[in-house]
Amino acid sequence: MYDELALERSIKEYFGVDIDISHVILYKVPVSRTAFATLFLTTKKQLLLHVTGQSKLLLGDVKKLVSRMGLKTELYFPPHGHPDYFNEIGRNKFHEVFPGRKNIVDSDINFYRLLAPYNPALALISEVKEGVVYQFDSDATSDWRVAAKFAYRRIRTS
Repeated sequence: MYDELALERSIKEYFGVDIDISHVILYKVPVSRTAFATLFLTTKKQLLLHVTGQSKLLLGDVKKLVSRMGLKTELYFPPHGHPDYFNEIGRNKFHEVFPGRKNIVDSDINFYRLLAPYNPALALISEVKEGVVYQFDSDATSDWRVAAKFAYRRIRTS
């Protein structure tokens, strides 16, 4: 229970999202050699994934980890107070590579948006693929093994 309260508090401080955890599915399971993830349900029946790492993580790294865990995301939460965080970083990285370009559209910065530093990370999960969540295991053949069986699909309403 104290771990849940600490997680709620850190999410509120870093992302500015006020949540209440109702059920933790996975707590600090390894998702790489240096990163850990916590998967939990809120009281509003939203499935969230919190990823932290000892080394530098980028948005592209987090997306790859989420996909390998067998999850689909609906939204990645930017840090608190920076609602356009990923686009700002993407534009800055794009300007470093192409300093002379002036007219930049969103499709130009899609790749560079993935280079934004993102540690810790918080993602709203829309679906658990095949009803299985995986965790990193260096001893397994594919480096991934089943961590939990959990069926979830978010049905969007207006």
